[in-house]
Amino acid sequence: MSQVLEAPPALPAAGPAPSARELAERHGLSVSNARPSLGSYTVQLWRRRHFITAFATARLTAQYSQARLGQLWQIMTPLLNAGVYYLIFGILLGAKRGIPDYVPFLVTGVFVFTFTQASVMAGTRAVTGNLGLVRALHFPRAALPVSFCLQQLQQLLFSMLALIAIVLGFGLPVTASWLLVLPALTLQFLFNTGLALIMARIAARTPDISQLMPFVLRTWMYLSGVMFALDKVVTDVPHWVHSALMCNPAAVYIDLMRFALIDSFTAGQLPPHVWALALGWALLAGVGGFIYFWKAEETYGRG
Repeated sequence: MSQVLEAPPALPAAGPAPSARELAERHGLSVSNARPSLGSYTVQLWRRRHFITAFATARLTAQYSQARLGQLWQIMTPLLNAGVYYLIFGILLGAKRGIPDYVPFLVTGVFVFTFTQASVMAGTRAVTGNLGLVRALHFPRAALPVSFCLQQLQQLLFSMLALIAIVLGFGLPVTASWLLVLPALTLQFLFNTGLALIMARIAARTPDISQLMPFVLRTWMYLSGVMFALDKVVTDVPHWVHSALMCNPAAVYIDLMRFALIDSFTAGQLPPHVWALALGWALLAGVGGFIYFWKAEETYGRG
């Protein structure tokens, strides 16, 4: 009896092996530093709010740890700047003429603008100055500029003790308008944080911007009415120039703080558009800066 041998069934033709990317997508893997959606990114940032606060506080404590006077420099630095400006602009250039309560007027301007100035400069170093942290840990990079701005806010609040002492020392009364300090600082903080986020992204790609910013900020200070009243200086200029200077965000936030603390400023009346401008600048810089920074999230720490 003969045995019939049957051929084994044919194997299916082998196709090309799947690529690593296809395998990763098939099994739900993703790039470690891929940019999350804007909503997810915002949630991640909120979950790290305790780290942001602790990091800001630690930096503030360490900032003057090597100085003999320690944290007193938080107050002395803006006061010394105000003293120099008073000598040059108030006395030598006569900027105090026609401005009642010039010393509180000047010190308030210096303190408020220093808050914005320091936040912008801190933003230029937020990513580039913490590359080790950025490359070693996975977290929303926006936490760094936000914490730097929170550090500057904490420093300003500490310095406000000196500002209040000066205001009271010059006989200005405590009024209900002092309550406006909180919303004014909140809006300015949002504005400063947006600027810091913008500068952090720019500086991450172009570190030399940090060398240019002191000159830009100094020019901005002179255009913001820190040492003089803008409406009394910019008179013989085109209307659009005057409007641009009065809508300058730094000047807006300075005006809000002066109105809150100095009873003689604007004779107790502030144009209603100032609050609208303050809110508009805060939303424009805060939201726009956050989105602008988020769009480059996956690039930080490369190179």
